[in-house]
Amino acid sequence: MIAAQTIRNSHYLPTELEPCVIIEDDALNALNNFPDNTFQCCVTSPPYWGLRDYGIKDQIGAEMVLCDYIAKLVNVFKEVFRVLADDGTLWLNIGDSYTSGGRTWRDSDKKNRGRGMSYRAPTPEGLKPKDLVGVPWRLAFALQAEGWHLRSDIIWHKPNCQPESVKDRPTRSHEYLFLLTKSEKYHYNFEAIIEPTTEKNGSKNRRTVWSINTTPFKDAHFAVFPPSLVKPCILAGSKEGSIVLDPFFGSGTVGEVCIETGRRCVGIELNPDYTKIAKKRITQANLSFRY
Repeated sequence: MIAAQTIRNSHYLPTELEPCVIIEDDALNALNNFPDNTFQCCVTSPPYWGLRDYGIKDQIGAEMVLCDYIAKLVNVFKEVFRVLADDGTLWLNIGDSYTSGGRTWRDSDKKNRGRGMSYRAPTPEGLKPKDLVGVPWRLAFALQAEGWHLRSDIIWHKPNCQPESVKDRPTRSHEYLFLLTKSEKYHYNFEAIIEPTTEKNGSKNRRTVWSINTTPFKDAHFAVFPPSLVKPCILAGSKEGSIVLDPFFGSGTVGEVCIETGRRCVGIELNPDYTKIAKKRITQANLSFRY
């Protein structure tokens, strides 16, 4: 096992012997250090707006104004666009939220400690209390306007979704996963993610509704990327041996799946607690990596 090392402000790239690099830094700052066309694919899930308090100064997702949140992510993905190969793809998972209705904080939940928040953003201009904000599509359209090709909206259906106490609307059991590309023509291996037919004796092109359970991760009190959601993105969007980027690395799911599928990975994560979790996770899987 390669000794752990802290890497900051680096453009260090993974190798066959060290297939996963974790950079502890702000995503925008770290991306600035990489040359153009470095990565084949980007799979990521940025912090959602107004849903979690991660306790980090200037954390994305804690903006009091929705437009500021969208603008910050657009700036990050401008850099992702630059460092992505011309035939590269971006797989972007993003959840929605409701307006706070004037509430300025939220108590913690015994079943989900990460729900506790010391702040709540006011109702965005033009919306009303209890409105669904529409964050995923606002971000998708903003990225489209910046030059990304918006190729597909994928519904991540969660059969085991978290219960909600609401009585005036259905319980949410899905999130969005957007496929965006840098160019009109891009690498997409449809054969790697084909689905079985109903009769089980044939195959069909992957559909846009993916029923995938959320998976608990004992070391983290925040929501984590399920490996089963990440794997099709990596298989379809990257070639074996290529480098995949996750600028919001969290607990390191993308890195783990990359190595299991013969890819290399660069993960960027600002929160030192999460980089420790990612390091431990990959180490426990007996994977060689540099941190």
